[in-house]
Amino acid sequence: MTRFDDIERGRPLWLVTLADLCLLLVGFFVFVQATQLDKQQLAAAIRKGFDAPLPEAEPITLERAAVRGFAVADAGLPPIGHLIDWAREAAADPRTTITVTGSTEGSEADRDPLTLSAPILAADRARAVAAALVRAGAVSRDRIAISTDAGANGRHVLLSVGFAGGRQAIAARQLPVAALPGVAR
Repeated sequence: MTRFDDIERGRPLWLVTLADLCLLLVGFFVFVQATQLDKQQLAAAIRKGFDAPLPEAEPITLERAAVRGFAVADAGLPPIGHLIDWAREAAADPRTTITVTGSTEGSEADRDPLTLSAPILAADRARAVAAALVRAGAVSRDRIAISTDAGANGRHVLLSVGFAGGRQAIAARQLPVAALPGVAR
């Protein structure tokens, strides 16, 4: 008994082998074509086909620091001398960015005095720290991203160093830093 005994008598053996070879050849050409495609375009086309939104690339957080000591309802900068060297060292790698996240404690008293808004006070705290880092020459403006967290997290600003791997991912999610108070253009 051989392994070809189960093949129907009406179908020649060479035809089965030819069909297998043709399928292998088609598979090879599909593979060659697929490796020549741009991976970003391919991923976008697949997501579009399934109606899924494209995710925003988030940097991988490497290290964190905090500025504490903000007064209630105030964005006045507490002493941050210890963070200047930390930020300078963190920004030594051009593939990193520093995200400055301002926070409030979530109470009714810890709000912006003019607008009574916690997110605006959190943004003011983050901008004050970012401006101090840029003024000190620790980080360039294009390497800082500002965000807010107006939840009940405390009166502080968190700094996180993120590795995004490429400048396009960083530039796509940054807020303009040119409008920071006290930063020359």
